[in-house]
Amino acid sequence: MRAVVIGAAGGIGAALVGALREEDAEVHAFARSLAGDGRLDLTDEASIAAAAARIAPGLDLVFVATGLLHDGGRGPEKTWRDLDGDWLRRNFLVNAIGPALVAKHFLPLLARDRRSVFAALSARVGSISDNNLGGWYGYRASKAALNQLIRTIAVEERRRNPRGIVVALHPGTVDTGLSKPFQGNVQPGRLFAPDRAAVQLLDMMEGLRPVDSGKLFDWEGKEVSP
Repeated sequence: MRAVVIGAAGGIGAALVGALREEDAEVHAFARSLAGDGRLDLTDEASIAAAAARIAPGLDLVFVATGLLHDGGRGPEKTWRDLDGDWLRRNFLVNAIGPALVAKHFLPLLARDRRSVFAALSARVGSISDNNLGGWYGYRASKAALNQLIRTIAVEERRRNPRGIVVALHPGTVDTGLSKPFQGNVQPGRLFAPDRAAVQLLDMMEGLRPVDSGKLFDWEGKEVSP
């Protein structure tokens, strides 16, 4: 198996790299904080293109394990009164535009003659029909945009490889820096260690079929409504 993990320095990304290598997969790991050939800045298309140019075609998996929920003193908005144009733009850049540009440059590297998977981390809060609490405007909207991008990419990818799968994945609440400020209300047993989350996601993806392409699934393999 040949795989690419983008966001490999984060909690879930690093755990995915480790789990894949334990299965003897050939893994190409990329992140903004990695040096040399491993560097990829999701907000810089030139760096995405340069990273893709270093990979030979015939990949089985491309996994985008990135996301932005808070940064420094900025976090998810509690009310529309907190809306800020720069913060909204950054949410969309990292959570939607970046993964879309990864698809642009890495989809051509996925195998065309067998099953392949392009997956991106999304979130249940990106579901429009499931939004009953409000708040978190930028994160919700950018993840909803990502889910739509995944759906649209899947339609086109089906023409290139009928056995290709393009999905968005909700990993649950994982004990990483992204979720750290919001773990207080997590139900017992629902805060996953990164290595457990990685294995859950990989196991779930094994059961996906081409008919599942374009959808959002949680770590248990349950489809999340758009």
